Amino acid sequence: MSDPRTAPVQIEVNGTAANLLIKLMQDLNTDDPMAVMSRALGLLDQALAGKKQGRRVGVYDPESTRFMDLVV
Repeated sequence: MSDPRTAPVQIEVNGTAANLLIKLMQDLNTDDPMAVMSRALGLLDQALAGKKQGRRVGVYDPESTRFMDLVV
């Protein structure tokens, strides 16, 4: 018997989100939209967990040694 918490669900996205999903699928060289969604949700989960622990979430540029905080 399958766990209802992991059963497939359908979501509706607007045009902007759909276009971004398609772009990310191309960038990641995949034809599986769930591969992109899983990665994106995993990153958001990690970012929120880190933020709760007082960590900064951002992007580091080693060339300029700049760290840019992301709004999460």
